[in-house]
Amino acid sequence: MAEKRIIQVEEKVPFRMLVPLSIQHMFAMFGASVLVPFLFGINPAIVLFMNGIGTLLFIVVTKGKAPAYLGSSFAFLAPAGIVIEHFGYPYALGGFVAVGFCGCILAFVVYKFGTKWIDIVLPPAAMGPVVALIGLELSGSAASNAGLLDEVIRPQNLIVFLITLGIAVFGNILFRGFLSVIPILIAVIAGYAAALAVGIVDFGQVAAAPFFALPNFQAPKFSAEAILIILPVILVITSEHIGHQVVTSKIVNRDLLKEPGLHRSLFGDNFSTMLSGLIGSVPTTTYGENIGVMAVTGVYSVWVIAGAAVLSLVCSFSGKLSTLISTIPGPVIGGISFLLYGMIGTSGLRILVDSKVDYGNSRNLSLTSIIFVTGLSGISVKIGNIQLTGMVLACVVGMALSFVFYMLDRLHLTND
Repeated sequence: MAEKRIIQVEEKVPFRMLVPLSIQHMFAMFGASVLVPFLFGINPAIVLFMNGIGTLLFIVVTKGKAPAYLGSSFAFLAPAGIVIEHFGYPYALGGFVAVGFCGCILAFVVYKFGTKWIDIVLPPAAMGPVVALIGLELSGSAASNAGLLDEVIRPQNLIVFLITLGIAVFGNILFRGFLSVIPILIAVIAGYAAALAVGIVDFGQVAAAPFFALPNFQAPKFSAEAILIILPVILVITSEHIGHQVVTSKIVNRDLLKEPGLHRSLFGDNFSTMLSGLIGSVPTTTYGENIGVMAVTGVYSVWVIAGAAVLSLVCSFSGKLSTLISTIPGPVIGGISFLLYGMIGTSGLRILVDSKVDYGNSRNLSLTSIIFVTGLSGISVKIGNIQLTGMVLACVVGMALSFVFYMLDRLHLTND
């Protein structure tokens, strides 16, 4: 059986392929990305606008060598919620600007001192489980979106979920030709059709939405107290960013930390967050959903990612179009997320396999074990208004433990 053709990062694709491939990426990010503005109580149009602008800026900053879609970041929800409650949303925007600015400074530090420290604090035995946790800890949200964690599971939700997931899985291994690179898009369309058939789609909001509407721009306000509440999030988003770049590197079979460089991707990510705060949008981050799409389809082209960004910009000015896409029901999103999040988890395991991690070595066994248990146990550590849990806490623990092992090695105290 012939292997699926890989479309590499810099490859252009014909327009007839570009449109459906870009729509596929937009569908993958849409559900999660518009949820954040709803939780903040703002219109999602400004977020779709910044997702498009931020993604295009990221592609330019990384010289078109790091395929990534920038969607709304969930890392800011807790601290920003506190700031919004006590100061108002404009002061949360000021905090977003401050975090983005500090992230740009961090990118400059990485540029000056390099990335060799990552090999010390995150060796393969630590990086593998950390990356795997990015997908594994999202598995609960996939099940929740599908309605599978409800006390009483609705048959309609289960039917739509199974149809979506089934077509995504079997389409990935059975489709041929161009269909083999758009199984996610086909699964979404089939799931949406099934949702229409069982009557769980409501078009009421679509009819009421305007054809054209400008995004709601607003300026930030700055308060030292509000900034200090939000600023510790930089630890979370930096850990998340490194993990995403590593897993994307494994998928596209290139070391993105070296070329275009972690400093470039960090700057692009954080500059987008800073710009988001300046115009009234929410912080952005590279999206695991779109990483999963690349893993499933073998299409890594930044031109496709750029196409999705342009579509997001178009949706930000079209009330009816963005509202129509938002009617995609949870069981459809949950169905494709089951596969996409699992792909990210598998990419973490791939790091362990490709690096030939020796679990006869006590330190490797200890590192991987502690990181997995820390990430999956539900343990949380609160530092001020920031709560470290899941993958982020596991990453911090893994980095600290790896550094201790490194120092013990330098002192010749280990029993290797």
